[in-house]
Formats: sequence, structure tokens, C-alpha cells
Amino acid sequence: MRYGELVGIYEKLTSTSKRLEKTAILSEFLKTIPANELDHVLLLAQGRVFPAWDRREIGMASQLVLKAINLATGIDQTRIDEVWKKTGDLGQTAHDLTKTKKQSTLFSKELTTKKVFDNLRKLASLEGAGVVQNKVQLVAELLTSATPLEAKYLVRTVLEDLRVGLGEGTMRDAIVWAYLMHETGASYDKEKNELVLPEDNREKYDAVIKGVENALNLTNDFSAVARAAKAGLAKLADITLAPQTPIKVMLYPKAKGIADAFEIVGKLAAFEYKYDGFRMQIHKKGMIRIFTRSLEDVTEQFPEVAKLVEQHVEGDDFILDGEAVGYEKKTGKYLPFQAISQRIKRKYDIAEIAQKFPVELNIFDVIEYNGKNLVNTPFSERRALLASIVKNPHDKKIRLAEQLVTDSEEEAQQFYQRSLAAGNEGVMVKSLKGEYVPGSRVGQGVKVKPVMETLEVVITGAEWGEGKRGQWLATFIIAVRDPDTGDLLEIGRVGTGFKEKEEEAVDGGITFQHMTDLLRPLITKTEGRIVAVRPQLVLEVNYEEIQASPTYSSGYALRFPRFVKLREDRGPDDVNTLQDVQDLYDHQRGR
Repeated sequence: MRYGELVGIYEKLTSTSKRLEKTAILSEFLKTIPANELDHVLLLAQGRVFPAWDRREIGMASQLVLKAINLATGIDQTRIDEVWKKTGDLGQTAHDLTKTKKQSTLFSKELTTKKVFDNLRKLASLEGAGVVQNKVQLVAELLTSATPLEAKYLVRTVLEDLRVGLGEGTMRDAIVWAYLMHETGASYDKEKNELVLPEDNREKYDAVIKGVENALNLTNDFSAVARAAKAGLAKLADITLAPQTPIKVMLYPKAKGIADAFEIVGKLAAFEYKYDGFRMQIHKKGMIRIFTRSLEDVTEQFPEVAKLVEQHVEGDDFILDGEAVGYEKKTGKYLPFQAISQRIKRKYDIAEIAQKFPVELNIFDVIEYNGKNLVNTPFSERRALLASIVKNPHDKKIRLAEQLVTDSEEEAQQFYQRSLAAGNEGVMVKSLKGEYVPGSRVGQGVKVKPVMETLEVVITGAEWGEGKRGQWLATFIIAVRDPDTGDLLEIGRVGTGFKEKEEEAVDGGITFQHMTDLLRPLITKTEGRIVAVRPQLVLEVNYEEIQASPTYSSGYALRFPRFVKLREDRGPDDVNTLQDVQDLYDHQRGR
């Protein structure tokens, strides 16, 4: 397939903000993709060359892209910098300069999606001497053959910042419309931009949507789901869990208190400590692999956890869900997440840092065991299985999450207080009949915490400070996610909760200098003291209240937001959604 065909779809998607119209555009395009090209074209449509769970990255910084533009166009580096400063968008810069490029294109070839895909994947595997120049040459080779529009989206893909307003919800619905619409009784009215769905077909349509969504939750692979959907509903239903392929973890909404938790999940209920650590999804099939909630493979960073699972958990293959919690070696006291978060991204001196910041693995669920998919198995049975396969558990090593099964509010309240006294965040409350629903916040369980629900947000921009903070980025523009369009919607600015001096950054505190160092390579545009950054850095923030506000694109603003912690185990796809904010807004003060 010609890369230009895909670029044409990018342009159409960018030209409309209407979700149904985007769905129709993408679904019609899906029908034209040859079966043998579906995998790589669908990844490119998302601005990716690797599935979400694949730890490989393109790893191309803006400065290297500038060099590639220079090599491909022959245009002076100073002129390229001037255009970039004017546009604030390297993709648009490549577009504008490709129109006037000096290099001859006599030997250039028309780009195909396969050529683009192959070159960009190679970027992740390059290493050793000359790696920088080799990366520049691979991108320059593509730019030399690219039209201005192709150059624009090529550069955005390289920088992993496609920006065509294509979210997971739209991708899911497009698969249904392309391959399964005939099963639903629905149709799309292009003139009115409406989904025509007779009421007696609503249940059928929703069931097909749910079937595709379930397949996506089990695979995190749009290409695999599209292939199955193209073959029909029966093939789609065959998709199941596969150890070594991570799934989205089940999420839990916040309850107002113990009584509210019982009201939601029913009695009896299972109460478990809510640890202040980070989720670990642990897979075994031959070898042990460990994934974070954002599906990042961190097996190499936690070799001692992999070894403990190998030694203490019986089974040929399985998928476990748990929480790794840091602790102080001398006292055994649990440490806050921030104190151990640096282990997640560590690539060197791993044994040394594992000794310095040990973790305890608390396992609370089993999702697959010896070839059997357990997502529809009641939680009480999953927990019983878990207890039977974890052998010789040890505190501060590997253990089952602390649990109490009760229908007594008094007993539950005492358990909650014990959890807080132990340094935990609160308790999880789970229905004994509950299924495991990947990627969803549903009524199968809730969390109870003593403070207002925090939000996980991504930084999209920042402002340089003034006076003594003038050398730092000191205020950070934060955003939540629209899951349908993939857009990041701003919800406020945060500048409190950070430290000015390194010696003040105890127990995992973060300084303005550290934040500046992390964000500087991500800057894409500067206007006065304001910078735009690639959305990669995720923060957890608390706040006094959520207010309706026209100031920010989300329609909401956080009143007095305060930085809590840096979430290095999260990516921009994991931040809270606009719907989460709406729900919190509705529930505060009894709304």
C-alpha cells in the first residue's frame, strides 16, 4: 500500500472533530487494506510501529530529526531552526521545507507503508558505534522520497506524536463498522452524520461492540482483533488470554466509605489492603515476564521478583495481578511509591538498586492458569486458587495481599484502620462473585481511601519560573484524556508540591530542577516563557475541588492542584479520562 493513501486518511481524520465521521472514514479505509498488510498499516494508523505492550521505542529526539531534515533537503540548519521556531511543529516544518528542498529526488522512490514501517522499526534496534548517524540516515532516506504531506506525518510518527484525533473508542467502532456492521442491523447516514440503529437492534449492536472491546482488552492489539473481526464473529470469540501478552488491568472506582462500599459490591465482601506501590502483571510461559499497568516490560528491572515468582508459584503458565511495595530494610516499614519509582526505568546497576530499594510482592488475583481463562470465574474461586498455588509465602518477599472476608461494617472499619496504620493508602473492597473485567472501572470492586480521589494527568506544557526559580520550569500544564478521540484536554496548572533544593527531596520528593531535566528534551515549541512538550510525563495530583471552567479545553479546572508523585509506571494512555473527571465532579458535595 502506498504511504500516501494512509497520509490521505490522516488528513481526513484531522479535518473533522466529529467522532462518527472519523469512525466512518477509518472503517471505509479498513476495508481497502490488503490482508497481508493489515498488521503494519493499523499500527501506523495509530502512530505506532510496535504494539502498546512492546517495550521497544523509536527513540528519536527532536535534534536528530532536525539533522535528518537537513540531510534529506540540503537546507541550511539555521534556516530549519527558524522555520521550526515559527511553526512550533517539526512535522509542519518538514512539510514546509520539503516543498523547497534542494536535494535531487531523481532516484527517490514512492513510499510504501511497508518501507516506512520497516525503517522506523529499525531505529529501535540500532546500537553501537555510529548509531546516531545511522538513525539520521534511515529517517532521511524516507524524507528524501516523501511528498510534503508524507513528510509531515512521517516526522510526527517518528516523534510518536501523530495527533489525528484517533482514540481507542473510535478504532474499536471502526473495526465493527468495517467488518461486522451487517451483524448489527445498523447503518451510517453520511448526509446527517448519524448512526441509524432501529431500537430492536440496539441490543445486538451493543453486543458486537462489547465483543470487539473484550477482544481488545484481552490482546491490546488492534491488528489481531481486526483480522479476527474480518473473519467473523466466531473467530472474534476465539480470542483469549495468552501469557506473555499483557492485558489492561482491572480498575476500581472510589467509594465514599465502608457503608457505601458494601452498598456497591454487596455482602459478604472481600477487603484487602490497598498498598502504595505499583501494579505488576506477572506472566509465565516458559519464562517469567513482568509488566506495569502501562504494559511496559520491567522484567529486567526486577530480577529478584521474577526469581521469587519462579520459586514460590506453581504452574506451567499463568497471569497474576499484584502490587510491588517498597520497604525500608532496617525497619521493614513500607515506603511511599515515589521512593522506589526510580527502579522502573533503571537500565544499569540493577542489582545495586535492588539491594538499596527492595520490594515486597503482594499478589491479589490470578487471571489465567495452566491454559484456562479465569476472567469470568468468580473472585472467591480465583482467590482460593491463588492461595493453593503460592507456596511458602514470606513477608517482605512474596505473599498474598492481606485479606478479610466479612459482612460486618465494624470489622471492616477496623481492618481499614489497620491498613492505614501499616502505611497503606486504604482498602480494596471486592465482590466475591465478581469477574475480572480488564481495563474497566465497574461494580466488581471499589477502593476506600481517607482523602479525595487523586487524578493522574500528563504534562502538555510548562512555564519558566521567575526570580530565584527563573532557571527552572516551575508551573506545569496538565491534561486528561478523551478515550474516543485520543485528545489530551487541559484541566489546569500545577506548581506546588515540588521541592527547590535537592536535600528537601526526601522520601522520593521531586525538585523543580529534576522536572526541568526530564522535560527539557521533550520541548517542541517555545513562546516567551511558555513551552509545549511532548506528552510523556505523568503526574499524580490532588486538589481541593473540581470546578466547571471555560478556561481549559476539558471544560473543568482543578482548584488548588498539588503535585503528589511522579508516575513512572504510567504512560499518557493511562491518565484519567474526561469521564472520570465528570464523575468526580458530579459526586463531590453530593451532586
